[in-house]
Amino acid sequence: MPSLLPRAAPAWLTDPIVGALSRLHVTPNMLTLAGVVGSMTAGVLAADGRFLPAGVVMLAFSSLDFLDGALARATGRATDFGSVFDAVMDRVSEAAVLFGLLVWFSSRGDRAEELLIFIAVASSILVSYVRARAEIVGIRLEEGLFTRAPRVVLLAAGLIIGQWEEDAITVALWILAVAASLTIVERLVRVLQKTAGRR
Repeated sequence: MPSLLPRAAPAWLTDPIVGALSRLHVTPNMLTLAGVVGSMTAGVLAADGRFLPAGVVMLAFSSLDFLDGALARATGRATDFGSVFDAVMDRVSEAAVLFGLLVWFSSRGDRAEELLIFIAVASSILVSYVRARAEIVGIRLEEGLFTRAPRVVLLAAGLIIGQWEEDAITVALWILAVAASLTIVERLVRVLQKTAGRR
């Protein structure tokens, strides 16, 4: 099953931005680091209960993830290190926002939300881990219902709505925890299918 959202933004949208960034001598790793800083800022805002700005900042800086790879390819700066660095920083970015929510909910003694956040973090990391392990054994694994883009949009939407209705964040955490866990199973099944008959 394909992801709910595309893995890359359309070229007509990214090409002008990438061209401008290239002329400004911005590197792909700069964009990756900016995305991490933005997500950490969103985490700090979430920890303080300022959910609306946290959601907006998360969406804005996560959009850089559509640009760093495109910039690397357009400028001939695509490297193995850059690919690994980008993937690791994506996990850091997700964890930063969820950690901010953990601080908020733990300060209020909300045990259920704390457990949901743990499951969300673990499952989000494992979705990417299954793909990484599959690639080691020579399997290209792009499939997955709840990959990074849907997770970011869901959590950001939960934060924005949560400014007025805090239960929206809890609902988003439930969906994230369950859907990401199901995506792990989905990807494992894909690996099983693609390795059937191998020794």
